[in-house]
Amino acid sequence: MTFKALVVDKNEEGKTSAAVKEIDENQLPDGNVTVAVEYSTLNYKDGLCVGPGGGLVKDYPHVPGIDFAGTVDESSDEWYKPGDKVVLTGWRVGEVWWGGYAQKASVKGEWLVPLPDGLTTRDAMAVGTAGFTAMLAVMALEDHGLKPENGPVLVTGAAGGVGSVAVAILANLGYEVHAVTGRESTWDYLKSLGARAIVPRDDVAETIKRPLEKEVWAGAIDAVGGDMLARILGQMKYGCSVATIGLAGGANLPASVIPFILRGVNLLGIDSVMRPYDDRVRAWQRIAKDLPLDKLHGMIHPATLEDLPGLGKDILKGQVKGRVVVDVNA
Repeated sequence: MTFKALVVDKNEEGKTSAAVKEIDENQLPDGNVTVAVEYSTLNYKDGLCVGPGGGLVKDYPHVPGIDFAGTVDESSDEWYKPGDKVVLTGWRVGEVWWGGYAQKASVKGEWLVPLPDGLTTRDAMAVGTAGFTAMLAVMALEDHGLKPENGPVLVTGAAGGVGSVAVAILANLGYEVHAVTGRESTWDYLKSLGARAIVPRDDVAETIKRPLEKEVWAGAIDAVGGDMLARILGQMKYGCSVATIGLAGGANLPASVIPFILRGVNLLGIDSVMRPYDDRVRAWQRIAKDLPLDKLHGMIHPATLEDLPGLGKDILKGQVKGRVVVDVNA
């Protein structure tokens, strides 16, 4: 049996190319659960894998797609049976293991999570790894005491995949959300997701003059890092937390220890790749409960496998807004 997939390959000169091909099921990796994939998404890592040079890919040919949702086709795992709806994020699927840009995927059952009631497979991929990561960040802040009555919450990189879903979740939970973006064209979009105020990126990315500034934020979700994260730390209220995700602004943190010592600020690192099963189940159940689907649908940009090489280049340039949902059977 053959199926359709986006395959990235490299020639003898080291040049990579991505094309939709028919491949045989016996080429799939040796997982114990085979899933008939219905939807995947486009993430920054996918752009690196699809784009020139292959990015994170080590072995060719390769099928990218770091997340997917679909229906179990075959299984030797006791927890899953044919017909079960499942979702997968993380575990370096789409990087070192064939991923979701295909009509079939063979994975390890321990990487999967049952699709929660109230979500379709398309909804799950409108959330995808970015939304899953956003929910992990919200959960981490709330586990450290954040409540709506504590004050405003800042979200950086708000127009991106993680930021968009974080804004929607927080607003739906009753938080006063302030969204940071460098693109005025996204202001109406962010307000439609529930942002109370828009903060121009330059207002937060200014050079740090003092390690402590006026206490402003009761919590923050940072999807940028670098100088912006350092500046935010000095603006946190006493005992409050920053959940940080992205490294788009760089891995270095030019910050002082003073916010941590004198204000008791908590810096919470969020890694969505290899989370314990219970964390993943809890996050997906919270997504089904706390993410308003009407706002979710407004974020969706539909795509096919054939669209992905071009869209991969766009996401690396920061030109993709919201959530690209890939219908692998279209």
